[in-house]
Amino acid sequence: EAVTLSPAMGVYLSMLGNEKPDSERNIRPDENFAREAMQLFSIGLIQLNIDGSKKLDTNGQSIPTYSQEVIEGFAHVYTGWTHGGSESFYNRSNNMRVQMQAFEELHDKNQKLLLNNVILVSNQSAEKDLQQALDNIAGHPNVPPFISRRLIQRLVTANPSPNYIERVANVFIDDGSGQRGNLGAVAKAILLDQEAREPPNSEIAGKVTEPVIRLINLWRAFDA
Repeated sequence: EAVTLSPAMGVYLSMLGNEKPDSERNIRPDENFAREAMQLFSIGLIQLNIDGSKKLDTNGQSIPTYSQEVIEGFAHVYTGWTHGGSESFYNRSNNMRVQMQAFEELHDKNQKLLLNNVILVSNQSAEKDLQQALDNIAGHPNVPPFISRRLIQRLVTANPSPNYIERVANVFIDDGSGQRGNLGAVAKAILLDQEAREPPNSEIAGKVTEPVIRLINLWRAFDA
């Protein structure tokens, strides 16, 4: 929620200033943040098993996590928000240091289709719609394997085994005390896992050095 209401994110993925639909003025809610929040930040494009492998349908094809209708549902959720401290929706404060605020008259009050066929009821406030929509994403079964795999890739190895992903994803689901999404416990599970301490295949262990780090190492080697 903090990231969603950041004005920097709002500008970057064009959620800030997103208005409810108005056919007479040819206005449709911007879908950019709605799409990227799912595709890049939380669940990805296809349904996953707990070990990060693809779920397949009866024809052996991968199963999409969301449809265009779901993207539109989330886009309508993210309407009515602009800079915090603004006098009105169109007279903005341009304050980039505080969270965005909602103007209810520009928020779409109709019902909205979300993930797993969840329907947001009509006539809710912008804040309630936002909270329930983000909970809908956070509770999706793709989140643990999707996030776990990417954290492993950044912290340990570019090619984690399915078993490694599954072990970490299970900690994401339950840290041992019933808490979901405890990133401290997840990081501990990643770094102390046997596959991190004793890679099963040294030829594929580790990860490619980022280009800027590789270049800096070269400069240091030759006392640049």
